[in-house]
Amino acid sequence: MLTGKRILLVVSGSVAAYKALEFTRLLRKEGATVTAVLTAGGARFVTREALAGITGERVHDDLWAAEAEIGHIRLARAADLAVVAPASADILARMAAGLTSDLATTVLLATRAPVLVAPAMNPAMWEHPATRSNMATLAARGVRVAGPATGAMAEPESGPGRLVEPAELLDAVRAVLAPAGDGPLSGRHALVTSGPTHEPIDPVRYIANRSSGKQGHAIAAALAASGARVTLVSGPVSVPDPPGVEVRRVETAREMLAACEAALPADVAVMAAAVADWRTAREAGQKLKKEPGAAAPVLEMALNPDILATVAGHPERRPRLVVGFAAETERVVEHAVAKRARKGCDWIVANDVSGGVMGGAANTVHLVTETGVEGWPEMPKQEVARRLAARIAEALAR
Repeated sequence: MLTGKRILLVVSGSVAAYKALEFTRLLRKEGATVTAVLTAGGARFVTREALAGITGERVHDDLWAAEAEIGHIRLARAADLAVVAPASADILARMAAGLTSDLATTVLLATRAPVLVAPAMNPAMWEHPATRSNMATLAARGVRVAGPATGAMAEPESGPGRLVEPAELLDAVRAVLAPAGDGPLSGRHALVTSGPTHEPIDPVRYIANRSSGKQGHAIAAALAASGARVTLVSGPVSVPDPPGVEVRRVETAREMLAACEAALPADVAVMAAAVADWRTAREAGQKLKKEPGAAAPVLEMALNPDILATVAGHPERRPRLVVGFAAETERVVEHAVAKRARKGCDWIVANDVSGGVMGGAANTVHLVTETGVEGWPEMPKQEVARRLAARIAEALAR
């Protein structure tokens, strides 16, 4: 909860500015007070009246407001956290340069509170060397970053530059504001795996699955927001790194196992990655060519290491709580119960992936434990993550 926290929200010019309204609603639901600063560009996409209605506070947009001679200093000093969402390429550039050309940049330069930015812009703008340099400058000054996400843009193109969803941004706020040593998982180390693995066939092809990493990354964020020190071992994904989390990137199942073993000991391991069960027995050194009239190549397969069973059965550094995932297309609970026994883990989170769950924003899961099966209703993946983190905290507190 964010009860009593004072959030300064800067809304800059981006078509994604409408998400700032839902983000504000979530902040207020958590008990935070939100004061909004609207830039001239932001006002092109959302109105002062809309922001005022959601925040319940006056919206600020004028550096030279007659009623507040030093209003920018008051705004800067009154906040526990400043959030720029959406953060356009323009405001990021002005922040990096230390400019004070409007109320928003003046407040951001004057604040002593931590600053969190959520970039939102066209992929070409995000990938431009100037933006990359500006982001590096801001990061070196301690500015936190949430996103951007990858996906369809307002323009008919796709790529990195989407504003993260409001629930993800809320998780980032929780992680920034969680005091050191605070939270139900304070002092705990959590190991989380996420995303797919890519098993090479030749230098250009690989075996994989449709896992997006959204659920695993959400779990890592929720555990961090609960006070845990989190090591996230991630396969290739396009979702942004969760805030406050150490990320170790891998490609293959064997690399993921090595990274997991290197991360131990841990109090809890949540193995949410969709690891490829098989790899090719021999990776071709050159691209396999399709020859006219020739038969398709036969791929000899080999079993990948069983990461969940290895961590659950570790002779010396087994986490106190090991949570596996079971992605099934039929007889979901039956297969999950059998998997829990076979792998030696404590819990299994089972879900039906026969629909659009992989890559989607919502999930319907069953939590399988030694005491039985608990069905959870469909909910956003961030809420699944928060509920699972709360259950983990309860289990480790016993």
